[in-house]
Amino acid sequence: MRSLGFSFAARLGFAFACTLLAPAQGSTAGFSDLEIGGSAIVKEIVDGDTVVLDPAVDGRTVVRLVGIQAPKLPLDRPNFPTWPLADEAKSALEHLVLNKKATLGFGGQRTDRHGRHLAHLQTDEGLWVQGAMLRQGMARVYTFADNRARAREMLAIEAEARAARRGIWNHPYYAIRTPESVARDIGTFQIVEGQVVDAAKAKGRIYLNFGPDWRTDFTASLSTEAARQFPRQGIEPLSLKGRQVQVRGWVTKSNGPAIEVTHPEQIQILDK
Repeated sequence: MRSLGFSFAARLGFAFACTLLAPAQGSTAGFSDLEIGGSAIVKEIVDGDTVVLDPAVDGRTVVRLVGIQAPKLPLDRPNFPTWPLADEAKSALEHLVLNKKATLGFGGQRTDRHGRHLAHLQTDEGLWVQGAMLRQGMARVYTFADNRARAREMLAIEAEARAARRGIWNHPYYAIRTPESVARDIGTFQIVEGQVVDAAKAKGRIYLNFGPDWRTDFTASLSTEAARQFPRQGIEPLSLKGRQVQVRGWVTKSNGPAIEVTHPEQIQILDK
């Protein structure tokens, strides 16, 4: 499998990520690139990417580990299926942080509509929790336009775990999809890998088509606002024609299956 983890840029990012994973002797030095929040004891693990603090930090007790998505548990949601390895992901997070003091680091939007902190976590031993979960293969990178801090480092760690087939990467439920197979995954978060057959601009949007018929084949689309962010990252969306890429996001149906791209970290170029 082609993987971002084998490129020089990814190896450099992974080396930096490993530095962030190294012990910081109880300091917040590992969060020098983030806005430091408060610290508290992690008293409960909700699932593989959500914890409860005691005491509260800034009036909130729940932290959503921003930047990653672990396998999901139902959590009282009717008819919500348990994702494969959800219990294992929760257990992995328990081993990392339960009953330990952790510091919050913010790199974007600080709270969500549920009143949860959106933060990176670092234990008093200096462990970057998001990096550790990704390295174990217990989560995928899941960034947003308003929360992209450390995306490069997280993508590099994810790629290394995937290449080693750790955790979720050894389960077909989380396998990288192809443009031809992803039509079965409407309404789910997926990583799709394939060649951009055509790149075109129409009615103020850019469309990356992964097949000859845009009416039925997989497409990634970008708004004008989203497209403006790409040149700053050294990427011109219209120049991606013919390139081998990975696109990650929620799969919807717009003619054929589609992913809305809102920020550059959703696309990784594999044939650099």
